[in-house]
Amino acid sequence: MSETRPQLSEARSSVGARRSEATEAAVLEAFAALLAEVGYPAITMEAVARRARAGKATVYRWWPTKAHIALSLISKAKIEIPAPRGLSLREDLIDYMTRVVGLWRGDAGLPVGLLVRHCYAEAWSDPELAAALQAERRERWTMLNAIIEAAVGRGELPPGTDLARAKDFVMSWPFYLLMTDRLPAPDEIARMVDDTLDGLRAGSSRRPSPGI
Repeated sequence: MSETRPQLSEARSSVGARRSEATEAAVLEAFAALLAEVGYPAITMEAVARRARAGKATVYRWWPTKAHIALSLISKAKIEIPAPRGLSLREDLIDYMTRVVGLWRGDAGLPVGLLVRHCYAEAWSDPELAAALQAERRERWTMLNAIIEAAVGRGELPPGTDLARAKDFVMSWPFYLLMTDRLPAPDEIARMVDDTLDGLRAGSSRRPSPGI
């Protein structure tokens, strides 16, 4: 049976220069469905547009490549992570890392880690995507920033701790495991956080000597 294409009047479109929320939701839903059905490499922008009942020109206007759609899904998933409880640096990091690794693993259904790996792989040859990845990273790491700032405020980390360096340090190990397809099991995360904190505290306690 041949596929029934929507009539032109049924197609979704953007609203002026502002992205239509209905179109965005339809495109992300279509991409996620295709990801489950055919896998990332087989997804095409044309298939996403057809599934979302959106014009190809509209889709390309807001998402130049399918990796940009994947990045929108990644960002949406991160927004849904609840704020930390503020109990301690260790407990907050365990909770945060458990949720992030769970997203990457696909515990909620969408395999976010798979999308992250594809986005970073394609970013090597796509400067626009690379810039979008870095912008998303800065925007969505605000929760980790809050965790570390709260730890400094409680005296768990010394005043003047370099927040950017601390965030890179905290995420470097789990990100490496993600990129090598070796995500930690849930019962391994607490130990990973403990080992990370040992290094973070040791690095924060070292101060350069005068004149160095």
